[in-house]
Amino acid sequence: MHRQPDAPNTPNTPNTPNTPDPAPDQALGDLTDSPSEHTPVERAVKDCVQELLRTGVLEATRKPNLYRTALTARDTINGLLEALDLCMQIDEVRGLAFIRVVDGYDGGDRDQWSHPLLRRQRLNLEQSLLVAILRRFYVAHEVDKGVGDDAAVVHLDQLLPELNHFLGETGSDRQDDKRLRLLLEQLRGHGLVSEIDDDERLRIRPLIVHVANPANLQNLLAALARQAGADRGQDP
Repeated sequence: MHRQPDAPNTPNTPNTPNTPDPAPDQALGDLTDSPSEHTPVERAVKDCVQELLRTGVLEATRKPNLYRTALTARDTINGLLEALDLCMQIDEVRGLAFIRVVDGYDGGDRDQWSHPLLRRQRLNLEQSLLVAILRRFYVAHEVDKGVGDDAAVVHLDQLLPELNHFLGETGSDRQDDKRLRLLLEQLRGHGLVSEIDDDERLRIRPLIVHVANPANLQNLLAALARQAGADRGQDP
């Protein structure tokens, strides 16, 4: 019985011209395998992509290092996101980097709303209404203070009458307040507002200017205002 020769010791075998090139998918693996082998630049890009996929947005004021990486490694990051039908958009005036679905995703038989990112971020009617109200406050702030000033703060007492105007009052101040707080907490999960502070104020985050078509939001407000007026007209 003949013993087969031992296989060559792969780690000590020199590369040859016939060594195949890495597969395209290996580019993604390079940022996920063997973390100890990452260069500082690769590590920064990985952290940036992970944060974008986790939260959908980077703000220069909150994550300055990651935002800086988004600016300097824009092409690399978009190359990694391309396989997911996503891309990164940057609003340098407001200091934002955020994820969106690539143009043309809804071509052919695919519905853009079927993309997992949009399914996860789709808003219901009440949430969309509050987005429209908050966006109006934010735009007024930028008109007053200038585009790029992200210190748009609003008090709950300013939002409650606006929301009640369109949705109607529940008959209980406590329930009205609870409804507003619940909606705000839901929008906080979308990165649109901050937590409510001890003075019952919150910051409207600049992502809100990109979250929906402003014309659609204004049409929503107009339609709900007409409906609210019609409902009040039917009251005895």
